[in-house]
Amino acid sequence: MRHSTLRQLEVFSTIARLGSFTRAAEELFLTQPTVSMQIKKLTDAVGLPLFEQIGKKMYLTDAGRELQQTCDGIFEHFSRFEMAIADMKGLKKGTLKLAVVTTAKYFAPRLLGPFCQAHSGVDVSLKVSNRERVLERLAGNQDDLYILGQPPEDIDAMAEPFLENLLVVLAPASHPLAKDRNIPLSRLAKEPFLVREPGSGTRAAVERLFASKKIIPKVRMELGSNEAIKQAIVGGLGISVLSRHTLSLDAPLGHIAILDVENFPIRRHWYVAYPRGKKLSVIAQAFLEYLKQAPKLTPM
Repeated sequence: MRHSTLRQLEVFSTIARLGSFTRAAEELFLTQPTVSMQIKKLTDAVGLPLFEQIGKKMYLTDAGRELQQTCDGIFEHFSRFEMAIADMKGLKKGTLKLAVVTTAKYFAPRLLGPFCQAHSGVDVSLKVSNRERVLERLAGNQDDLYILGQPPEDIDAMAEPFLENLLVVLAPASHPLAKDRNIPLSRLAKEPFLVREPGSGTRAAVERLFASKKIIPKVRMELGSNEAIKQAIVGGLGISVLSRHTLSLDAPLGHIAILDVENFPIRRHWYVAYPRGKKLSVIAQAFLEYLKQAPKLTPM
């Protein structure tokens, strides 16, 4: 084991957390053969199997569970060391690790810009993923801060609102309802709907609104990204509800209209979260305070 590397332990720990060689390779930006090779070397060093395959699922063996506990301790010590060094350096140098849900990528860089200009020695690691993956990272304490559209429900974490998030109804610019005002929700439900995948915060908010009015929308298509939904809207496949922040630089301007619908916009907030009890580094604490005081962004 003394010849095992931190990289091998990181690969093992990532596989154990995600339950998949493929997903671990994607997260670590490695090829799957490289991941398999690292695990083979680590298994040879341990002398016992670390994983077992049962059906389509992969599980840790007893040896794997023992090694996972050891990895947790090692990485926790390194995290404390990095935090201590960052504190010694103050805000002159260090890394801020952020994980944000996909919709937050439309405004997160605009928030980071002034902060990084004020602290030129700070490097930023920005991980963009869907809500499920971001919550996995939060539960595993893999980053400094997390930006989500709604507070975590099943994770013991602190979550503070810092920016308004308006959900609006989008349709093709040529849609018959584009010039109407105060469109009834019942009328909207007759239109084919384009929705995000289950687990999406935006989808959950829309479903709650329709359920409160005892209206069932006509879902035509489920898509995995805001970009795909916007292109489907432009293509005339239906209407959708997205964050106003998604209408930023990459939006097909002039081809999409915001419909005037009763009960819209749905007013929500963006939240910055971190595990309860976590000691934030000087850099993370500074960014948290910056978010609370930063000028409110206007969607493009």
